[in-house]
Amino acid sequence: MIKRLAILDDYQGAAFSQPYWKQLQGRVELEAYRDTLHDEERLVQRLRPYQILVPIRERTHFSERILEQLPALELLSLTGKNSGQVELAAATAQGILVTQTSGSGATAIEMTMALMLALAHRVAQEDRAMRQGLWQTGIGFDLAGKTLGILGLGRIGSRIAAFGNHLGMRVLAWSANLTEQKAAVAGATYAPLDDLFRQSDIVTLHLRLSDRTREIVTARHLSLMKPTACLVNTARGYLVDENALVAALRDKRIAGAALDVFQTEPLPEAHPLRSLENVVLSPHMGYVSAESYDQFFRAAVDNIDAYLAGRVPAGALNPEVLTDGRSRRKPAVTQA
Repeated sequence: MIKRLAILDDYQGAAFSQPYWKQLQGRVELEAYRDTLHDEERLVQRLRPYQILVPIRERTHFSERILEQLPALELLSLTGKNSGQVELAAATAQGILVTQTSGSGATAIEMTMALMLALAHRVAQEDRAMRQGLWQTGIGFDLAGKTLGILGLGRIGSRIAAFGNHLGMRVLAWSANLTEQKAAVAGATYAPLDDLFRQSDIVTLHLRLSDRTREIVTARHLSLMKPTACLVNTARGYLVDENALVAALRDKRIAGAALDVFQTEPLPEAHPLRSLENVVLSPHMGYVSAESYDQFFRAAVDNIDAYLAGRVPAGALNPEVLTDGRSRRKPAVTQA
């Protein structure tokens, strides 16, 4: 039986340009959607016919409530890692297999560097001004000699620390489990969270989103920042109290922000962030590159291929769905 497969949130229409779909020829019927639905009723109505869904990163969230309204769904083949967009326990209980791929490699690191430099040297503002016939409308600042504060010193944060050191910045770091020794190994100095906000000229976020880190950057933290300081977020929109950030930017209590992630994506057309001159905005491009898409779709298709062939995919997050008989598919599966 041919399975119906939908690719979600394919804004650029890029998914089918990948060669890997040929592996599934004759076994799946492919469709793609180039938008994101936030209305639950419309989303469920759209997704109900499909046995396989391939969301591009985490634009579409699969709560227990949504999953239980998709009786045909057998497989969620994620591109990238599950960052909370799927309630895994609910999927497992309902016999839906969830698979993931590796992350987006260098893209998020390079995007953070690009936004830091764009903020410091007014790249976005001066680009807009030149298109209006203007010339040199403001004054930037050097990153050299400034203090860089990093929240989260993992795979991405440690590379940003190296970047800051290369530019001659003083690098501070904080996370809940970070020690002075671990920070020093990454070329940073551990600082308590409040001190990091007080001292930093650039604060950049590289934490995982969890119940503990949701809106970890509060209005109070923003109030500790220097009026000349800026915030960069390429991690997750929900790490920051977005309303408090808008207020701080609007009132010029901080100098600026560069944002690649937002609490609602795509960012609504009337969102106040779109009208603020002291913000550099990017439409979550921190995972969007030719190399990342190649990596995502190659592994996502491999996971689907294994599933259709009756094997447990290498990227399975809940393989027990297949091995203990809870799967919504009829044929038995074997370990890969």
